[in-house]
Amino acid sequence: MRSFFSRSHKTALAVPRSAALSSQAASFRPCDGEPLAESTARLGLKQVLFSWTDLFGVMRSKLVPASQAANVADAGAGFAGFAAHLDMCPSDPDVLATPDPASLMVLPWRPTMGWVACDLSVSGRPGPSPQCARTLLQTATRRLVEGGMGDLKTGVELEFHLLNPTSMEIADQTDCSRKPCYEAASLMNSADFVCQLVESMEQLDYLPYQADHEDSIGQFEINWEYDHALRTADKQTFFKFMVRQLAQKHGMRATFMPKPIGTLTGNSSHVHTTLHDPSTGSNLFKDADASMELSASALGFLGGLLAHSPAVCAVSNPTINSYKRINAATTASGSTWAPNTVSWTGNNRTHMVRVPDAPRLEFRLPDGASHPYLLPAAIATAGADGIQSKLDPGPPNMLNMYLPGKAQEEAKAKMTKLPTSLPEALSCLEADAALVEGLGEEMVSAYVALRREQCADFSQTVSQWELDNTLDA
Repeated sequence: MRSFFSRSHKTALAVPRSAALSSQAASFRPCDGEPLAESTARLGLKQVLFSWTDLFGVMRSKLVPASQAANVADAGAGFAGFAAHLDMCPSDPDVLATPDPASLMVLPWRPTMGWVACDLSVSGRPGPSPQCARTLLQTATRRLVEGGMGDLKTGVELEFHLLNPTSMEIADQTDCSRKPCYEAASLMNSADFVCQLVESMEQLDYLPYQADHEDSIGQFEINWEYDHALRTADKQTFFKFMVRQLAQKHGMRATFMPKPIGTLTGNSSHVHTTLHDPSTGSNLFKDADASMELSASALGFLGGLLAHSPAVCAVSNPTINSYKRINAATTASGSTWAPNTVSWTGNNRTHMVRVPDAPRLEFRLPDGASHPYLLPAAIATAGADGIQSKLDPGPPNMLNMYLPGKAQEEAKAKMTKLPTSLPEALSCLEADAALVEGLGEEMVSAYVALRREQCADFSQTVSQWELDNTLDA
């Protein structure tokens, strides 16, 4: 929540991965351009998880013996898409997962097993699957480069809660302060888990630089350096998997659920974005002579993000539970730290987009359930439309939007409203022609259909609140 990414985003040139790898990281990552078979042999792997992410953001995998990894990679690991949250039928042919060798990571807690991110195609059909979010992200970022707008780089801040594995209670029962953020005692009570997680990230070349206890009891965040959007998305996917696995080893359950406990601050997934010159690596969002040092392309990108945010909300806040985090009542700590307006500002955390320094854009709307590939693809699409259409974000708003008052109410009355529910956000996405075109009609149609099916299932569920409050009505 409070990371600045200042080291990474102030750096004009990203360090090439081959130069950044420490000797320790080199034993957990492939070398540049190394074929999968050579990597698995050099790293001493016995098994490899061929993984991809479905439209709900759930990681799907097949365990492949290392001796067969190259053969399976050539043919593609087969999956039944209907069984794994793709909008397909049981009669459809296999979805084939083809690995990207550059994404290979060794599981630090199980060093004879590797993980590799895969792109999807459909057996017997040419080209990538329209429902492959990873391929979509590659397409969206390529359009930015080919359109002369720059190379998209992102950094994410993922918050999570540590719970008792068999209940919704906070794992550390001594963690009970009203304002627990940055508390050393609560951080140290979970130090065995946090330190193993940070050390694992160092082994995998994430370049983590700080870990802290967050605003809710039982809530933590680990920050790592920014990277190319696809690389960050792969890291984010594996990070969530790694956090859950290590938490289980320490007798806990980790959740990235947007609002697991109604009275506490929810789990965000803030996304920091910049565009860079593909040749020099320089930050194209920076204009030292402009207000807040934001270049014309930065302002256009920002304008696109603001204009399309109600539609982007369908993927940045993709669950029914997501809408208990945004537009929420004040939490036990005194602040939700989630946006309640479509607005932007300087170094002020009460707005949807913050411009802290470097400069860069911090998109504060996304939550812990957001899709690691589909979200940055949507951000790239919205930003590209903003640059191409020269969308004006208007002046920054420096008000504290969490405070009541006439100025705040007058400002809110002029602002676009955020969706208040998942069905509303899905309708906004369907109605946004630029987002539908950029993400692809088949992708949007599939995503919306699956999420609406989920909403229909929820509408048939009787909640405890209904039983408590209306059983005798």
